[in-house]
Amino acid sequence: MDAGLLQKLSEVSAEERAILSGQRQIDRSLYMDGSRDVISGDKLLSPGKLITIRPHTRFVAFPEHTHDYVEMVYMCRGTTHHRVNGTEIELREGELLMLGQNARQSIAPAGEEDVAVNFIVRPEFFSGTLPFLGEEETPLRRFLVSCLTGENETGWLLFHVAGLLPVQNLIENLLYTLLENTPNRRGIHQLTMGLLFAQLINHTETLQFETEEQNAVLSVLRYVEENYREGSLTQIAQALHYELPSLSRLIRRRTGKNFTELLQEKRLSQAAWLLRNSDRRIDEIAQAVGYENLSFFHRLFSARFGCSPRHYRLCK
Repeated sequence: MDAGLLQKLSEVSAEERAILSGQRQIDRSLYMDGSRDVISGDKLLSPGKLITIRPHTRFVAFPEHTHDYVEMVYMCRGTTHHRVNGTEIELREGELLMLGQNARQSIAPAGEEDVAVNFIVRPEFFSGTLPFLGEEETPLRRFLVSCLTGENETGWLLFHVAGLLPVQNLIENLLYTLLENTPNRRGIHQLTMGLLFAQLINHTETLQFETEEQNAVLSVLRYVEENYREGSLTQIAQALHYELPSLSRLIRRRTGKNFTELLQEKRLSQAAWLLRNSDRRIDEIAQAVGYENLSFFHRLFSARFGCSPRHYRLCK
């Protein structure tokens, strides 16, 4: 991270000075209304703002709480220790933790060299970033949609992305524009966040989920991504040591689609990409994505995109 940016984020705040002077707990009035253990976005965001950042308060334990906004915690330096929905999480330098509104979190005291930044985000901010995620079912897309609708089934997502330079650069860009109040910032923030999410989707191997079931569904989605041409539910069920009916029900419950629909969605998405970005014949593209029957491919493609593959290529 840029040394100047890290220095700004590392500065000891007025709240932290009070803690170092003997205050033994957080000042609840800075975060919460009354006795409720819900951190209020109205306390942290200026009127009309959808996103801001706030360095994590060090030197004191943060008691269990939820938020009425979506929180993204990025570890700039050092480590912080979180307990989220009963799971212990050590957030290390370069990692990103996303928390939905209903996630219950407590945080152990951090030292002076432990610099974490909280992105405080109104759910409606993400309506501008969803187009970057496409329409394929992914854990990140489902998380954001659930935050927007208030369902928030997922709770939290942890991305082990410390070694991914494109992700680190985008997070640093986002931190800079938020810290410096860059002109035209709302559009820049949504564009940068959208690009960040697009990168995260390409690296599902870095993602850690809340439960074993969610990790199983993530494995299915990775399998579809890598084996869409000839993949089968039987094969992935055997690899995950699941009974076929149990895995089928789990996929439907967690994604809203069955395995065949996920496979078909990926095949048609890949076919559309090839039509836009290659000169291969349509019959070759159909075979490349897993369809031997050209008529069947045409029928599925037309139902999905509202036009024939040939017309899609000409229009795109």
